[in-house]
Amino acid sequence: MSAGDHGNDEARDPADTGDEALSRLNANLERMEALTKRLVAALSSKRTSDQGLQGPGPELYAKAMAAYWAEMAANPAKLIEKQVGYWGQALKHAVEAQTALTSGKPVAPPDHQPADRRFANSLWTDHPYYNFLKQQYQISANAIRDTVADLEGLDAADKRRVSFFSQQIVDLFAPTNFLATNPEAMQRAVDTEGDSLVKGLENLVRDIEANKGDWLVTLADPEAFQVGGNIATTEGSVVFRGRMFELIQYKPTTKQVFERPVVLFPPWINKFYVLDLKPANSLIKWIVDQGYTLFVVSWVNPDESHSDVTMADYVDGGYLTAIDVAKEITGQDQVNAIGYCIAGTTLAATLALMARRGDTSVKSATFLTTLADFEDPGEMGVFLDEDFIDGIEREGKAKGYLDKFFMGRTFSYLRSNDLVYGPAIKSYMLGEAPPAFDLLYWNGDGTNLPGPMVTEYLRKLCLRNELATTGFDLMGERGLTLADVKVPLCDIACETDHIAHWRGAWQTAKQLGSDDKTFILSQSGHIAGIVNPPARNKYGHYVNPDMDVATADDWFAGATFHEGSWWPRWEEWVRPFSGKKVKARKPGGPDHPVLEAAPGTYVLPKP
Repeated sequence: MSAGDHGNDEARDPADTGDEALSRLNANLERMEALTKRLVAALSSKRTSDQGLQGPGPELYAKAMAAYWAEMAANPAKLIEKQVGYWGQALKHAVEAQTALTSGKPVAPPDHQPADRRFANSLWTDHPYYNFLKQQYQISANAIRDTVADLEGLDAADKRRVSFFSQQIVDLFAPTNFLATNPEAMQRAVDTEGDSLVKGLENLVRDIEANKGDWLVTLADPEAFQVGGNIATTEGSVVFRGRMFELIQYKPTTKQVFERPVVLFPPWINKFYVLDLKPANSLIKWIVDQGYTLFVVSWVNPDESHSDVTMADYVDGGYLTAIDVAKEITGQDQVNAIGYCIAGTTLAATLALMARRGDTSVKSATFLTTLADFEDPGEMGVFLDEDFIDGIEREGKAKGYLDKFFMGRTFSYLRSNDLVYGPAIKSYMLGEAPPAFDLLYWNGDGTNLPGPMVTEYLRKLCLRNELATTGFDLMGERGLTLADVKVPLCDIACETDHIAHWRGAWQTAKQLGSDDKTFILSQSGHIAGIVNPPARNKYGHYVNPDMDVATADDWFAGATFHEGSWWPRWEEWVRPFSGKKVKARKPGGPDHPVLEAAPGTYVLPKP
């Protein structure tokens, strides 16, 4: 049975005979035996990977333990008080639960714990046993968080990492994550006579087989979408193919277009079609519909043949080449460039290089959710340490590239309850099929990364913050900084972004050397704040023309809120840099003939 055949099983008909129930049970046992053999085989074939990719090194735990014992020695009363407080809460609740169970009216004791979506099922509130488990877990979780928060003797970076990874352990041991302590899963198993658990085991085996012995839950139905079929459908053509990327030029939908083209660089860690999931929310289609000649880079999915690729290859064979091709096809001397997330970081380095060389090919630059000043890297900072980057470097040298699995897993654990444990419960314990959700499908469709490039990016640009401080060496130019970037820029950040936090994005814009700066803060997160079409009128945005204030919070204090998408405001901003209107252009040209229809080859799954 495939994952797509699963669904929410209904309770069995009470009229079923005992023989029918026994037959179903025996059939399920046979299926489980076969699945168990597959599971053992899948686990035994687990790929080898560097230990540094599995979690922080032992030095972090040693620092945390040393800090804890030092504080115990220096201030024992503080820690004893915390322990006594925890014991008091746990014991008081245990007594209340015992009293409720022996009263003859088994009801849950008073529940003053904060709301938590994991415990939405009413049994967590009403049933004495499950409520007891929930409250004891929350009391313990709060005690652990409070102890870590008050831990002294660690620098800010180490404390953030200890807090993050201790929370991972707390989340892992939530009672929702185990069959015996999850009332919804137990009830589903009873109602379906174990069928839900068999289907859940099928889902688990499928995921482990798909990830070569590792585990990563499937978030979306892999059969529900086809790139170029029902997603990434905006009409266009591949007009260039090189080692690092394919360049797509989209077919115009207006009779006239602005003469200066737009070149969009999506993140090289993901596929570009997050900006073209479906026509109703496609930023790509919307830009074309506004009368712009749009080129979009579709990055290659690297393999062993890219083991020598560095940041210079992405800049020279990617950014500079794409800009040159767009200029040649349109006959223009300049383009308007857009960089999204880490592609924005690389765009900043490219613009600094171009400025140093006197290359004026970029008329204006737009940055979407971009950090290029990593003084405060936000939540991602827990992974920006030498132990993690050393592991990536060793893995890259051994394999030639970093498999997409590892970065996909890393980003998932930034939101572990939403992207790991919640989906795992539905898939493995409730036996449900993954949903047909285009955004989650895209989220699981990542790309590999060349070992030298990703190590250079993480160590030099993120960990050492060279582009914002001492200077970044690139393609023979030494000491490039954000201050070298002089082109007019528009920077769009997202208010609840957990990957490129908006205050860091604002600080990046502040550091750039441009005299003409516009900063827009969209509501929502890293994807939803960007993929926010005007027709939906869902998320608004903040603007404040004053970029001379001292801090991001000062900027926000003076900002004005506007209903609706930032897209029209950006289009109004980029229009003056786009030249006059000319007759709409067909994709390609004499030196760059159409190679195939969009979305091209590089974006498709590898055979």
